[in-house]
Amino acid sequence: QVQLVESGGGLVQPGGSLRLSCAASGTIFSIYTMAWYRQGPGKQRELVALITPGGGTTYADAAKGRFTASRNKNTVYLQMNSLKPEDTAVYYCHAQHMISQYAYWGQGTQVTVSS
Repeated sequence: QVQLVESGGGLVQPGGSLRLSCAASGTIFSIYTMAWYRQGPGKQRELVALITPGGGTTYADAAKGRFTASRNKNTVYLQMNSLKPEDTAVYYCHAQHMISQYAYWGQGTQVTVSS
């Protein structure tokens, strides 16, 4: 059973930074494409960043230049800089098996950007 546990969310002022972590267990982590999604108040869940098993990254336009996704062993990270109030959302970790395409979600971590 794959488990994804996010951490690192919280309250931060505009312009501040946060680093989210997602710890994966119960699988061979290296064969999963990992991603960060977010869901803001009254909005649909949207892709923020994706990182392949080889380390290649793709970012949503809203994240480009401010967010950086990385992975190390069984953990994936999202470094978020220059945060804006519109970044306020629950951030979810997502893992998708390269071959079967079976996917898993974490429970989410709240990020609130407010002065």
